[in-house]
Amino acid sequence: MKISPRTNKRRLGVERMESTQTPLSKSRTSKSGPSIIDCDIHASIPHDGLKAYLPRIYREQIETWGKRLPGQNQMYMNGGTNGSMQEHQPTRGGNDEDAYLNYMRANHIDKFNLAYGILTGSDYGVHTTPDTDYAAALCSASNDYVIERYLSRDSRLKGSVHIPKQDPILSAKEIDRVGSHPDMVQVIVSNGAERPYGNRRYEPIYEACVRNNLPFAIHVSMEGIGINHPPTGAGYVSYYAEYRAARTQIMMAHLASFIFEGVFVKYPDLKVIMVEAGMLWIAPYIWRLDQDWKALRHQTPWVKEPPSEYYRKHVKVTSQPLELPPQKELFMPMLEAISARDNLMFASDYPHWDFDSPLLAFPKIDEDIKRRIFYQNAADLYNLSSVKLAEGGVQA
Repeated sequence: MKISPRTNKRRLGVERMESTQTPLSKSRTSKSGPSIIDCDIHASIPHDGLKAYLPRIYREQIETWGKRLPGQNQMYMNGGTNGSMQEHQPTRGGNDEDAYLNYMRANHIDKFNLAYGILTGSDYGVHTTPDTDYAAALCSASNDYVIERYLSRDSRLKGSVHIPKQDPILSAKEIDRVGSHPDMVQVIVSNGAERPYGNRRYEPIYEACVRNNLPFAIHVSMEGIGINHPPTGAGYVSYYAEYRAARTQIMMAHLASFIFEGVFVKYPDLKVIMVEAGMLWIAPYIWRLDQDWKALRHQTPWVKEPPSEYYRKHVKVTSQPLELPPQKELFMPMLEAISARDNLMFASDYPHWDFDSPLLAFPKIDEDIKRRIFYQNAADLYNLSSVKLAEGGVQA
């Protein structure tokens, strides 16, 4: 792993500090129950904790002017306080990181016997600022914090490389800097963007993803905030319910862009993950893309296969928020229509107010497809299949 010099110096201090701390609660993943990989956990970073990982110039700027990042909660009232479930807002004490990590373990990781939890970040405001150098510094600080304060303290936790997607060159440098860390399992960006992600300006990012064998994840957030385009083609919406509905429209645009711009042709090893945008909408959408491809394929001759095939081979999707049809008998056919057995991965969105419980969110489904959705698809994608119990995971 390539870590900045300032991080190496801090690491020595962190190790000395940890040797004097009360040990964290121990893993309890060996208890009975199904193995689960949760692909969307939002573990927060305290404001002062992040500042400690920033260069002095940005620490001083934050102390003088604040963080200087717009957020969607400033425009739309997310459910719950700060978007979280009311009962899942731990108070950060003197040892912030340990208290928060232990709370998350007790109330989610251990409670549901998670084999792994994929940390997806808690603040995507970094993707809204035109100051790309500042964005790059914030991403580096966030990545260093997560590695040292979460991933090194629980082997069940895996991280996402946050990048300043506004600047693909700086993004590629950050992927190369920390992408080789064994616990960093994907690159992640917000759904809100300046251009659809199939645009060739993003190619340095995909080259770095392939170079580091990391999938590229798009997480709903920051649509129409800061430098990102409005959340709908018709402009801005008034209420958060509309905003949530609009997110799927943007994810649709990204998916079509990846396919028709030929990203999967240029980078046949690239995998893309669509996070927290729902899932069942994909079925009629790829049917429509297939029909349009047949009629218009002369315009994009590099797209040799139907869009549904590119989706099946290159795209994964997470389950939350789970759409349930009014007739239960429609659910399984819709799962089949989106290739759920191979393409769907479970996500809880913990600790947000619309959290999907691993035990309650899904209706009863066949055990084989359930195992694929709740464990194996993510294990295969993130290369997590061969973990032993003694290392803090559940054996596949």
